[in-house]
Amino acid sequence: MIQNINPLQQPVHSGFNAASTAQEIINGIDLTGKTVIITGGYAGIGLETTKVLVSAGATVIIPARDIEKAGKNLTGIDPIELEKMDLMDPDSIDAFSEKFLASERKLDLLINNAGIMWVPLRRDDRGIESQLATNYLGQFHLTSRLWPALKKAGNARVLIVSSYGHQMAPFDFEDPNFVNREYQTLAGYGQSKTACNLFSVALDEKGKKFNIRAYSLHPGSVYGTDLGREEPIDLYIQMGTHDRDGKIKPEVEAKLKTIPQGAATTVWCATSPDLQNIGGVYCENCDIAEIDLGQIEHRYDEPATIRGVQPYSIDRENAERLWKLSEEVLGFTFDAE
Repeated sequence: MIQNINPLQQPVHSGFNAASTAQEIINGIDLTGKTVIITGGYAGIGLETTKVLVSAGATVIIPARDIEKAGKNLTGIDPIELEKMDLMDPDSIDAFSEKFLASERKLDLLINNAGIMWVPLRRDDRGIESQLATNYLGQFHLTSRLWPALKKAGNARVLIVSSYGHQMAPFDFEDPNFVNREYQTLAGYGQSKTACNLFSVALDEKGKKFNIRAYSLHPGSVYGTDLGREEPIDLYIQMGTHDRDGKIKPEVEAKLKTIPQGAATTVWCATSPDLQNIGGVYCENCDIAEIDLGQIEHRYDEPATIRGVQPYSIDRENAERLWKLSEEVLGFTFDAE
């Protein structure tokens, strides 16, 4: 195994695969009495994750930036609780977390699912690039604030929905906010997802003494989410997934995951007994992913090849370096004691 990488970063042969659905994963699992927080749990794979966990008996709390949209999408799903929160607004993260902690409940499962992609250069009020702020730093902030409730659970899991997109860029420790380099949206997305993977590595190392285990995961190439709503169609054409009219090629669409399949790895990481004594790993297709050492041929018009995890995104030294940088940027210490 490569130095500085978890030796458990290898498939466990779970019996599930890329075609498995979230409902198939949850069959036979009882989550009665479990409390779950899911960011972005009102759209796409997040909504499917909410439905499936509620069906197994969990109480799901959804912090949402767009309360109106969330309320419409969640109609008829019970029990859920809907609260206002914006991952790019640190005050709203603090307010949401303080309200939850005041309820004195334990938190069995935190699913950091919300994310953005393909956006033009935007910065929050602190000057942080928007994909980094939303996809990673907001999650770091939220997890830190909810840490007491995770410890209270005695056997909690933290999930970070990452992406194969981490392969597009390592984390740029010298210029994470594109101050001195040209902004490229996929580089911004890639480094934000690399950060997600590194976060799970460091978080698991710090949390396992409290029986808090952390996982990052790639949902797969999923059709029907709104993640790519701002993507320039030229990029789709360039990748070979769409024709010149901007329509997805039928042969590509047929190979993409459905939303129930896209939510399956999240549910597997959240509930699988295979992971009882394993953490700090990157998962995909309802299993722990294979490390990509150049042996995997990737083709965007063949979604099944969009897999594997880059060593730089699960390196323990990088993970600890990013943790310290995150504390500096956010201006507080994540006391994981």
